[in-house]
Amino acid sequence: MTHLFKSLLAGLIGLGSVLTVAPAAQAADLSSYSGDPGVCGEAWVLNKISSRFAHQVRNVPNLPDVQITDFRRINERRYQPAEDNWPIGRRYCDARVILSDGHERSIWYLIEEGQGFAGVGDNVEFCVSGFDRWHVYDGACRVLR
Repeated sequence: MTHLFKSLLAGLIGLGSVLTVAPAAQAADLSSYSGDPGVCGEAWVLNKISSRFAHQVRNVPNLPDVQITDFRRINERRYQPAEDNWPIGRRYCDARVILSDGHERSIWYLIEEGQGFAGVGDNVEFCVSGFDRWHVYDGACRVLR
């Protein structure tokens, strides 16, 4: 019975390692495909960006009082899966945003897996071209590109 138990346990562990490797490989393959924006285009991500952008323009001096009205050409530029030496999975995305004043701007954003409030959910950092007044993401949003 012990031998049977050990064999079953070894089989389950082997199956588990195959299942955990396959999604990472699949996700890594998606990073080079620009047709489907994947998580970069999900409503919760875009809503979080729009909400935080509205807060930013209200609270940072000398920014125009505009809102994001639409996202276009959403792309996942790169996916960096979590690994032992890089414990946080990251997706780098870009798009074009239409602002309430009619102007179109570039936006770059980053989705960090498992970095939401108290480690629950994902975190989103973003930078709209021309709106990083305090150079939080270095000049021209370089950190998120």
